[in-house]
Amino acid sequence: MTQRQLTGRKGVACLSSSAFRAVPASADVVIIGGGVMGASTAFHLAEAGVKDIVVVERGDLGCGSSGKPIGGVRAQFSDPLNIELGRRSLRAFRDFRHRPGADIGLDTVGYLFLLDSDEQARDFETGVGLQNSLDVPSRMISPEEARHLCPYVSTEGLVAAAYSPADGHARPALVVQGYARAAARAGVTLATHTAVRGIDTAGDRIVGVHTSQGRIACSTVICTAGAWSARIGDMAGVDLPVRPVKRQLAFTAPLTPPAPRIPFTIDFSSTAYFHNSDDGLLLGLADPDQEDGFDTTWTPHWLELFRTVARRRAPALAELRTAGGWAGLYEVTPDHNALIGRSRELPGFLYATGFSGHGFLQAPAVGEVMRDLYLDREPSTDVSPLSADRFRHGADTRPEAHVV
Repeated sequence: MTQRQLTGRKGVACLSSSAFRAVPASADVVIIGGGVMGASTAFHLAEAGVKDIVVVERGDLGCGSSGKPIGGVRAQFSDPLNIELGRRSLRAFRDFRHRPGADIGLDTVGYLFLLDSDEQARDFETGVGLQNSLDVPSRMISPEEARHLCPYVSTEGLVAAAYSPADGHARPALVVQGYARAAARAGVTLATHTAVRGIDTAGDRIVGVHTSQGRIACSTVICTAGAWSARIGDMAGVDLPVRPVKRQLAFTAPLTPPAPRIPFTIDFSSTAYFHNSDDGLLLGLADPDQEDGFDTTWTPHWLELFRTVARRRAPALAELRTAGGWAGLYEVTPDHNALIGRSRELPGFLYATGFSGHGFLQAPAVGEVMRDLYLDREPSTDVSPLSADRFRHGADTRPEAHVV
C-alpha cells in the first residue's frame, strides 16, 4: 500500500456548514471539491440511487472558483462537444426550480459577442451554422442590431455580432446551494472545512482518502477540485494539467436611471464583458499579463484595462463609478478545454476539472456525465475527447479547438 502525501455581494455567498455531518470512516464515493461541479456530481449520483457519498471541501461550499464566476450560461461554442454540454446545461438551468428545486436567479437575456474583424465574423458564422444544426438559436447580426440590443455599444469599428437569445446568466452561489441541499436531503455527507491530505492506493485500486478530520476508506474518488486539481491528481499519481489564473471583475455603483436590460455582452477581441447585476452592472476583462497563481487579492488598478476598451467599444461605461469587486480563479488547461474522464492506471479515480472559465455553465451536464461514468453507463454526451490522456505524447484524443 502506498500513500502519496501533499503536505457577496451580488449573489456571491458560501453555504453555511452548520448543518453538515462529520466525516464518516468509510464511503463508496469521495468527491473532492465542494464547488458547483462537486455539488452537481453529488446530486446526480444521489438521484440515481448511489449511497454513501461524501463531498470533501476545505472551506465552505462554493467558496473556491464557484463562488466567483461571472454567472454566464450559454451554448455558443464552435465545437459540437462544448455546444452539447452547454445546451444540455441550459435546459437544466431552465428547469432548476423543479429539479433539484431552487431559484437560481436565471435571467435569459441572451449572449452578444461583438466582432471587429472579417476573420472573427467568418469564424463565428461557421460556429453559428454548427450551433443551429444542434438546435441552438444563435444568429449573426449587424452592428446596428447589436446596438439596439445593447444601447451601450458603439458601432464604430464593428464588423458584425453574434447573438443567441437562449443564453443569459444565473447566480452561481444559488446553483451550488440548490444542488448541495438536494444532495444532503438524499443522504450525501457534506464535509466542509475538511482538507484532503493524501490518497491511499493498493496497486491499481484506491482504498482511502486522508483528510484533516480523519481517514475515509473508499474505492472511488472523483476530483472536482477546480484550480487545485493538479495537487489532488498528484496525490493519486494522476497527471491533471490544470493551472490557476486570477480573473477579476467589478460592480458599478447603483445606476440612476437604472441600466436597461441588456444581453451578456462580450467584446471578443479584448475579452471585456458586462451585464446587468442588481442595481447596476457587472464589469470584467481578462488581464493578458496575469501570471499563474492562487492569489485572489482584488487589485482595482486592472479596471483601467477595462476602461481603455470601454472608451472605444462602450463609451458610457468608461467613467462609471465602481463599488467594489472581487477576484477568483480560472482553472486552465493547455488547450483551454476541460478534463473529464476516468484514469486508465487508477480506474477508481475520476475527474471533472480544468474548465477554463466554462465550468459553471457546463456543470449540470457534466454532473450527468460523471454519474454515468461512475455507473459504467454510456453518457448521453461522448466526452472521450476530454480525457486527460490527450496530453500524453502521441495521443490522438485531442478535442477540436474552440474560439468561444
